[in-house]
Amino acid sequence: MSISSVSRKQLILEIRDKSKIPCDLKRHLSPRTVGTIMRSLPLEGHAHLLGQSIVYFETVLDSGIERARTEFKKGDVAFLPSTGSICFFTNDVASAKKMTPIGKLGDNIDALKDIKSGDVLCIYEEAT
Repeated sequence: MSISSVSRKQLILEIRDKSKIPCDLKRHLSPRTVGTIMRSLPLEGHAHLLGQSIVYFETVLDSGIERARTEFKKGDVAFLPSTGSICFFTNDVASAKKMTPIGKLGDNIDALKDIKSGDVLCIYEEAT
């Protein structure tokens, strides 16, 4: 039984050949952006690191800014419209760039701290 709903979609963030992390996209945070991402799944890209606190991968998505924020907590997931990137926060961050909040990571967040630049990240809906 899936715990996904209309307002919350449970996905998997996979660090290829390393680990899987549960990831919830929450439509109420940014309905337009989350809808765009959901219609584009699965998404995949090479991991990039921004300091010690943000892991991200670039996509071809173009959604613009929605409900912009600059402060994020460990485990938050955000969309950076300027590069079409999906960002995962490994620590609390006050970002210089405005991002669209889109969800939360589940347990095993610390697996992101072992990512190397160039690892492949994939976000997808788990098959039932």
